[in-house]
Amino acid sequence: MLKVKIAVFVSGGGTNLGALLEAQKNGELKSGEIRLVVSNRADAFALTRADCFGIKTNVILRKGKTPAEFEDELISLLVENEIELIVLAGFMCILSNNFTEKFKDRIINVHPSLIPSFCGEGYYGLKVHEAALKYGVKVTGATVHYVNEIPDGGEIIMQKAVEIDETDTPETLQKKVMQQAEWVILPVATEKVCKKLLEEK
Repeated sequence: MLKVKIAVFVSGGGTNLGALLEAQKNGELKSGEIRLVVSNRADAFALTRADCFGIKTNVILRKGKTPAEFEDELISLLVENEIELIVLAGFMCILSNNFTEKFKDRIINVHPSLIPSFCGEGYYGLKVHEAALKYGVKVTGATVHYVNEIPDGGEIIMQKAVEIDETDTPETLQKKVMQQAEWVILPVATEKVCKKLLEEK
């Protein structure tokens, strides 16, 4: 069966990558196949997760390079591996317009809020959940969206809401959003986009 070749970009623990790998193993992700996991950090635990599933990994460090040099290395690696879809799963680098245009409608990201709330530049990791609690919203969640030159600005593919309890801290909320929303919708949205890409072939 023809499958879309996927690269997952990571920077940290790789819990969202874990959800994608499990979905692939269980047959929920059937229109695409994770061929490559790329990190901008050599110590990212996500690389270990990928190794456990026998997925090829690569580290491209940002340090000592211009953003253009860094992205050129990424592009070469993607072309070499014939990658057709990029999934950003906790990738802590903003990609330039040049990069996003080159892979237009072929990059998706998961963000830990209901966009357009608590998103854009500076909103990542715990900061998103701190902002949601500070604002006093009663519902938050996660969004999977296409990536363009505006941070968190691309078209929304899927969202899932999570209720906030009065006892929630940024840490408990982060965990809840991951488990109840991110890990649920990222594999489903990835399958949806892969299916669409296959239909367009």
